[in-house]
Amino acid sequence: MADEPVSPADSRPPYLHIADVLRGEIDDGRYRVGERIPSQAELEERFDVSRPTVQRALKELRREGYIDNQRGRAAEVQARHARGRAAGTEEPERAFAALDAHVAAAFEQRDVVIDTFSLTTETLNSALSQQLQRVRLGELRPSSITLRVLLPSTDAALAFPRMVADADDPRPLRRLRLLINAHVTALRSTFNGLSVINPDLRSSIEFRSLPITPLFKLYLLNHDTALHGLYRVVPRVVSFDDDGGAPVGEGEIYDVLGISATLFPYRRDPDEPKSRDTRFVQESQDWFDSVWTTIAGPLILGD
Repeated sequence: MADEPVSPADSRPPYLHIADVLRGEIDDGRYRVGERIPSQAELEERFDVSRPTVQRALKELRREGYIDNQRGRAAEVQARHARGRAAGTEEPERAFAALDAHVAAAFEQRDVVIDTFSLTTETLNSALSQQLQRVRLGELRPSSITLRVLLPSTDAALAFPRMVADADDPRPLRRLRLLINAHVTALRSTFNGLSVINPDLRSSIEFRSLPITPLFKLYLLNHDTALHGLYRVVPRVVSFDDDGGAPVGEGEIYDVLGISATLFPYRRDPDEPKSRDTRFVQESQDWFDSVWTTIAGPLILGD
């Protein structure tokens, strides 16, 4: 079969184009019920896209019930009567896996726009690092990358983390400030040099803060996808360091484990402006923009 790269004139995300093509071929009978569709490697070559983009296209077809794409074996076409039962919103996933896939898909577009609200940006750092490395290597060539990060104020009296036995102990919040400093510094570092490697690339990263405790995390990707997850507060034992980074003891604190949080995906559908997903994405974007442009202040890093 001849290669069918995604046309630059197609304004949709590439994974939707791939899903449309495969959906049409299944409906036309090219792939029959129980028959395997081409492998991910073959689809990568055929459409000239990355593996994460192919995986997201297959996930879309699985969501609609067109294929049974179980881990560990090739995707097979499902019977038509199964499609209605399988259709619906995408399944929630753990943050580290879900964000990786969605960020990879976002970077397939010409202009990459990511807005995020979280506790430390640890999960975002992990998801961005591979894609930014691909940009540096020339494997991806977006025209622009815009990142806005909203974090809790480092000098605010947050509800967590705090000691289980003594809510007034300052060590947990100091530890959080050090973590935020480290992750923000690392995230800024990943952007350094992008415009030097590609002078035509427009890149922007900005941090702002709010004096509130984040009870949820939110990622908005290219104005068409929202990932929302709730922080679950748990007791756990952590280490505390002195100013030089040397360990000075342990303590049990109330904290959250954001990287293992469950993210619920919502995707905007231009053809369904009143659908639940479309409205959630738009309301989430409006919420972020309103906070960012009104009460959010500069993020002040410090010890």
